[in-house]
Amino acid sequence: MSDLDIITFGCRLNSYESEVMREHANAAGIADAVIVNTCAVTGEAVRQARQAIRKARRERPDAKIVVTGCAAQIDPDQFAQMDEVDRVIGNQEKLEARTYRSLGLVGLGTDDTEKVSVNDIMSVTETAGHLIEGFGGRARAYVQIQNGCDHRCTFCIIPYGRGPSRSVPAGEVVAQVRRLVENGYQEIVLTGVDMTAYGKELPGAMTLGKLVRTVLKLVPELPRLRLSSIDSVEADPDLIAAIAEEERLMPHLHLSLQAGDDLTLKRMKRRHARADSVAFCEAMRRVRPDIVFGADIIAGFPTETADMFQNSLALVDDCGLTFLHVFPFSPREGTPAARMPQVHGKVIAERARALREKGAAALQSHLEGAKGRRIQVLMETEHQGRSPDFTPVRVDPCTASAGALVDCVVAGDDGAAWLAEALR
Repeated sequence: MSDLDIITFGCRLNSYESEVMREHANAAGIADAVIVNTCAVTGEAVRQARQAIRKARRERPDAKIVVTGCAAQIDPDQFAQMDEVDRVIGNQEKLEARTYRSLGLVGLGTDDTEKVSVNDIMSVTETAGHLIEGFGGRARAYVQIQNGCDHRCTFCIIPYGRGPSRSVPAGEVVAQVRRLVENGYQEIVLTGVDMTAYGKELPGAMTLGKLVRTVLKLVPELPRLRLSSIDSVEADPDLIAAIAEEERLMPHLHLSLQAGDDLTLKRMKRRHARADSVAFCEAMRRVRPDIVFGADIIAGFPTETADMFQNSLALVDDCGLTFLHVFPFSPREGTPAARMPQVHGKVIAERARALREKGAAALQSHLEGAKGRRIQVLMETEHQGRSPDFTPVRVDPCTASAGALVDCVVAGDDGAAWLAEALR
């Protein structure tokens, strides 16, 4: 039989969940199958998933194809109607071992079973930590601490794919981190849909900052802990203190900013103003001078004028952003933003290009002037890795394998990464 393939789109949480699915599928003895874990954040992400499904069928005509993830949760029928698809399962079902035992025993895509198995995600009130052994050849491992979102940003369809916010108990998070460290992982990334909402429904007034402190205290052998995207306006005092005091918490935050204009933010139904973002970045630099910021910015949100866009463009400098994730606005059916007056597609593309150019210039500025700096690099391949602040680093000479921590000195840059020499 052929191997099991899992094709993953979207966020780090999806990457984590793909590993949970892999373990369940392997335990159930599933082979000669392709599982496509979709993303719904943009219309383009859904298009790419459908394209990947068709390609998988061409390349593996005899394999069973199972589709899951946010796009499948939100609109299962669009995938069930594809001739290439044998089964569609929801975001909750994909994490349950019994789903894969069923997949392994029942003829997929036949009259013996329903083609679609997707529950009402809004009825899910708990999420569990899934103990996984590792992440194949990846340098770092991800641990889910939270799922779902209670907010309703006007552009976002994801709450309807992920359900309400719910947190993994701290003890389960610690157990997962400890197991991955025992298996040789030097860096763990805590991930979730709305990370700064962590703990609100748990007993004991738990917060993201308290969880970070707990993990670092109870797993002292963990060299590096990193956070995925956070909502800066909801950062709790313990998190800010941990960023200031915990050297093993990496000096890199990816912020969900989305825009730099107050009227745009209001129409997005965000919970912060432009000044909040600038003040947060300034405050973090005061307590952690080596911190580096990334951010999500949407180009061409409905009703965005040229002046409103300039406010978003200027946010890159005002916040001192280094890594930009630029999203050309893509209306998602079922969201309020899809019903607002739209910006012309060519204007959106031009604004996205301007933001990307601004981001490239910000990265170049960050790379310059580091010659002679000593850094520790987590190797992702034989010759490339990431510094603590997430800067890409090309290392030569280097004989370490992916996942190793290597002490280096920066010799220069190539416009996209630091060039460094490994210390002997």
